[in-house]
Amino acid sequence: MTEGTKRHIDLILDSIPDGIFTVDLGWKITSFNRAAEEITGILKEDAIGRTCREVLRASCCEQDCPLKEARQTKRAVVNRIVSIIDAKGEGRSINICAALLRDEREKVIGGVETFRDIGSVEDMRDKMARGYSCQDILSVNHKMRQIFDILPAIADSISTVLIEGETGTGKELFAKAIHNLSPRRAKSFIAVNCGALPDTLLESELFGYEAGAFTDAKRDKPGRFNLAEGGTIFLDEIGDISPALQVRLLRVLQERTYEPLGSVKSIKTDVRVIAATNKSLEKLVQEEEFRKDLYYRLNVIKIEIPPLRERKEDIPLLADHFIARFNQIQKKDITGITDDALAYLMKYDFPGNIRELENIIERAFILCGAGQIERRHLPELYGQDTPYLAYGTKRKPNTLKEIEAAFLMRVLEKNKWNRAKTAEDLGIHKSTLFRKIKALGLDVPRSKRVKT
Repeated sequence: MTEGTKRHIDLILDSIPDGIFTVDLGWKITSFNRAAEEITGILKEDAIGRTCREVLRASCCEQDCPLKEARQTKRAVVNRIVSIIDAKGEGRSINICAALLRDEREKVIGGVETFRDIGSVEDMRDKMARGYSCQDILSVNHKMRQIFDILPAIADSISTVLIEGETGTGKELFAKAIHNLSPRRAKSFIAVNCGALPDTLLESELFGYEAGAFTDAKRDKPGRFNLAEGGTIFLDEIGDISPALQVRLLRVLQERTYEPLGSVKSIKTDVRVIAATNKSLEKLVQEEEFRKDLYYRLNVIKIEIPPLRERKEDIPLLADHFIARFNQIQKKDITGITDDALAYLMKYDFPGNIRELENIIERAFILCGAGQIERRHLPELYGQDTPYLAYGTKRKPNTLKEIEAAFLMRVLEKNKWNRAKTAEDLGIHKSTLFRKIKALGLDVPRSKRVKT
């Protein structure tokens, strides 16, 4: 290659906005364009002659080198998201494509890698996540956002709160959020799982006991109400307590006093009570398994947390959140989850809710060494019916677009094809719903349309 031709090629490469570098068969960099300099912060003259591993210090260099994969498979590698260390020692996320370089006789003489800085995209994702969060709770669902909006007002009051939601929906997170936003945040937050303790032990745990109250009670022990004085006590699974304990708890809520076991002296308490249950207390009252007067005392402010199957739009956000958290805990650099794997999760109903999704991502971390979580890293989740079938068929949707279309058709069908009611149910403007219907190519049955 003549010097003039080389300069001409360099000018072309420098005009491309993506970073580009080439390597020889020994992995040493032979060219490095201007965009590569800007992204990495490393000058061309400092990069050429060194191995790409030394220059980029990428997370994939040890096991999943795209150039090495391209050489072994004889196929190009596209859209691999990895992180690198720039000249300032800071981590940056880039999207890499790699391919082989061949001469005029089709002999492999090296490799070429193009990469794009996606740090700005991830910054935007972080900002969006912060915009859809309250304390440690993340959601883009409109029902959850309505709860976020009223949570500060709830926290500022002194009223008792009842949180209802299925197991794994994050009831304790909401209780902590209320405490942390309240004037009581400087005091203790004490959580008690009422369903995990037998009745006699739970009573002593809540109210404490005096020395001699029973065998082995050799000294006074303060209860959880005492430990939470001035703060908040969270009574989880309140629907599981016995009728006798319901009477004692009713007195605490009515009179703000309690008696430790073995004591004849009442103790005044200044504790805010937040109760939670995975059952319907109203139904338990109707079945005479829960005291009506206690229910009314607990049900001053009621928060109903929707299950994850009713807010599947939160799955991508929550998956990203868990990936970031497990990266920090396990000192890994998993860069995300593939569309195929995400589509697979979106088709699942998650009977264990957010806790189950968290466990699935944690399991995937064990199987995924680097790069993105793929479908093969996820467990087999099916075995139960899912409502998200392609409308009018028995076929399960396979892509995110198909899942969104199936979900939208089900909501439209539930609202008897009324666009205004559907938009209200989804928490979006009617014009947004029309655009989604058009973009997804949905054919709403004309015979069942309701004029709005």
